[in-house]
Order: sequence, then structure tokens, then C-alpha cells
Amino acid sequence: MRRQWWIVAACAALALWFLISIEPVLMPFFVSMILAYLGDPLTDRLEDRGLSRRLAVSLVFLLLSLIIVLTLLVVVPIFGRQLGQVIDSLPAVLNWVQQSVVPRVQALTGLDLSTDIDQMRTAFVDNWKETGTFAASLLAQVSRSGLAVAAWIANLALIPVVTFYLLLDWDILVGKVRASLPRRWEPAAVRLAGECDEVLSAFLRGQLIVMLCLGVIYAVGLTLLGVRFGLLIGLLAGLASIVPYLGVIVGISVAGVVAFFQFGDFLILLGVGAVFGFGQLIESVVLQPKLLGDKIGLHPVAVIFAVLAGGQLFGFTGVLLALPVAAMLMVVLRYLHDHYKNSTLYDAGRSRTHDEESP
Repeated sequence: MRRQWWIVAACAALALWFLISIEPVLMPFFVSMILAYLGDPLTDRLEDRGLSRRLAVSLVFLLLSLIIVLTLLVVVPIFGRQLGQVIDSLPAVLNWVQQSVVPRVQALTGLDLSTDIDQMRTAFVDNWKETGTFAASLLAQVSRSGLAVAAWIANLALIPVVTFYLLLDWDILVGKVRASLPRRWEPAAVRLAGECDEVLSAFLRGQLIVMLCLGVIYAVGLTLLGVRFGLLIGLLAGLASIVPYLGVIVGISVAGVVAFFQFGDFLILLGVGAVFGFGQLIESVVLQPKLLGDKIGLHPVAVIFAVLAGGQLFGFTGVLLALPVAAMLMVVLRYLHDHYKNSTLYDAGRSRTHDEESP
């Protein structure tokens, strides 16, 4: 029995080493797996209504493609334009900090910060003049690297192809994996897979919708207030809300500074607070109970660690998969913990003490 566990551990370590070795080619396959997983429930519902699997997959694939294309066409240009405006306004922000903030800080603390700010401003302005030349050189270098560009384009082109075939054969693949499990492990494995599916559903379909809704609420609210870069700040705050309370902290801090710098009035801060307060109210009353409940249960520290560890091991692919993998590991660790609490190893000390106290 112990030898079998050593074989399983060795196979798992070998598989991890293999995945790390081929990390550059994993991204399109992992993205396709996520998209296929998201689209499978809707595909199954269409099948239950009498459509063939291929037709149902085609409709779902078309829907996913339309959502992605419309998002890219509508959001990306506005996002890029506001990001450019942020970069263009940085010298003015440094001037404002030097003229308004630094004197007040010096008056309160007695520290001389003017020299550091002058050096920072000078370095930024000098380097900013070279940014266009550097960007042009970088673009030329990337253009000369034809093989790297071709590989990047090929990876993107693989995503829709792999997604379509994975979605087409998703139920068949799941059935084959289940059939290949050792018969003794199948009941426990199927139960764990069901719990993992609940957690992943809550995360991939629930948490992403919560992040999107919060990003829209923040972006629309800040834009209606007239705050510059409202869309950029709102979307970033929505993305940061993947860690509990981080989105509202980051968003209200950045939006408050931008709004005060733009309007020069403390009353605008009340409007910014109202926007983020409304978003938190909607999240706690509507979004969290309806979409998530208590299914995920990842501690904020675990979320941060998972994202950093995934990025260190697998780069962007690791960041993409960090939280789904962490959610599944949480289910497995919970199962192992329950198994340990019911084992003789856990009860051994208690049983020995009870035997010694018995007359």
C-alpha cells in the first residue's frame, strides 16, 4: 500500500516538472479549458432541449466569441485612451505634489522632501522624453523577431480551435477519466470532483460576474460624477475585488486622489465614497448571496499567495489558473482533514488516555 502511494507521489512530481518545462505552450490550452468549462452547462441545457451536441456547441461557441469580440471592441479602446491620459497627466501630478502636498508635509513633520521630489520630477521628465524612442526601438525589435511574433499569434489562434473541440467532447473526456479511476477510489474521487465543481462554478461563474458587476458600477458611478479616468479606475477596482475589500480600498483611494486633484473640493470625496458604498451594498446584499454564498471560502491571504505562487511557477498562465487550482486544493485539503479527524492516528492519544484512566 505504501509503495502505491510512493508511485502516485512520484507520478505527480513528474507531471508537475513536465508542466513547468512546457509552460510557454500551455496558455492557449488552459484558456480553452476554462472557456469550455464555462460553456459546458449551457451546452448541456441546449442538448436537453433536443439540439444535437455539435449544434449546441456551435451556438455556445458563437455566443462566447461575440461576448469576447464586443468586449474588445468597446472596452479596450476606451481603456487604452484613458491609460494614455493618465500617463500624459503624470508630470502635472508631480507638480501639484511638489507645490501643494510637500509644503504641508514639511510643515507637519519638519522633513525636507523638496530635494527628493525635484530629483524624481527631473528624472521622470528626462526619461519621458525618451519613452517614444524606446517604444519605437522595442517595436522594431519585436518586429524583427518574426518567430516570436508568429508563435504568439499561433497561440491566440489555437484558443478558439481547442475550445471548440474541448467543448464538443467535454462529457466524453469526463466519462473516460471517471472510467479510468481505480474502482476502490472512484466513489471518493467522484464526490471530491463534485465538490470541486461547485467551488469552481462559484468562482469562475460567480466571482467573475461579481468582479464585472462591481467594475461596471464603479466605472459608471465615477463617470457620472465627472471623475477623470473613471472607466480605468472602476475596472481596476473591480479586478482587485477578487481579494475581499482590496478592490474598494484601492478604488476609493485612487478615485479620491484623482477627484480631489481634479475638482479641488472635499465634497467630491463624498460622491466617490457614495459610489463605492453603493457597490459594496449591492455586493453584500445581492451579488454575494446569489452568486457565491459560502462555496469558495478562500482566505484573502491564501488568494494573494496563490496568485503570486502561480505567477512564479507558470508566469501569466499560473496567474490565470492560480485561484481555480487553489479552490480545488482547498476541497482536497478539507477532505484530507476530515479523513484525518476520523482516523486512528488522531484518536490514538485520546484512546490511550481513556484506557489509562479506566479502573
